[in-house]
Amino acid sequence: MPIIYLSPSTQEWNQYVTGSGSEEYNMNLLADALIPYLVSNGIQYKRNRPEMTAGSSIREANQGDYDFYLALHSNGAPEGRYGEERGIIAFYYPGSAQGQRAAELIAAELRKIYPLPNKVTTRSTTTLGEVRQPKAPAVLVEIGYHDNYSDAQWVEGHMDAIAQQLARALTEFFGLPFIYPMDPIAGTVRVNYGTLNLRSYPAPTGKILANLPNGASVTVYGEWQGWYVVHYGDLVGYAAAAFIDT
Repeated sequence: MPIIYLSPSTQEWNQYVTGSGSEEYNMNLLADALIPYLVSNGIQYKRNRPEMTAGSSIREANQGDYDFYLALHSNGAPEGRYGEERGIIAFYYPGSAQGQRAAELIAAELRKIYPLPNKVTTRSTTTLGEVRQPKAPAVLVEIGYHDNYSDAQWVEGHMDAIAQQLARALTEFFGLPFIYPMDPIAGTVRVNYGTLNLRSYPAPTGKILANLPNGASVTVYGEWQGWYVVHYGDLVGYAAAAFIDT
């Protein structure tokens, strides 16, 4: 199953014009909202911490084996245009086909909920370390302008909707079905003989990740067309719901 590095902004000095807090504070709220969607869709993650910097986040990510790097930020208008800009920009590194594809998927999903869809764009850049330096495909998404009152209010009032659209883009990027979050429930594998396959995709053709023995304890985080998203120890995958008692 895919694993991403999630890097909400650590820029505590950028304050929202509404007085709700900093860019760091609000982007961490967005990351909080995103995590249940990641878990319910079988996407594992490692998250940076507020005391880190963009540089230390990149270094930590590059020490691991991640399938994607997602940086969450909000934007600020240049000097002289404070409060006058609006929009969302998904940045990617030029020449990264997977980074560009992910940026386009993210932009397409966010256009569905942002009040000015024509202002949701993608852009290649060589200046942002969080798309230039990660070894995994990377996108840095600037979600609204924190110095614009309308944008700041929109971000604050749409955390769950933004998180859902980001998750929809990620599931499409990884070729997975989108599954709404549910409260995790305990389950027990029940098979009459043999073992239950834990798979990388909710279909009999999905790669087998593990064999779950009868009586094995699992945690179920989502359901899709007769398949459960199952956490079994450190493993995450899909298992046939008919063979798990909840």
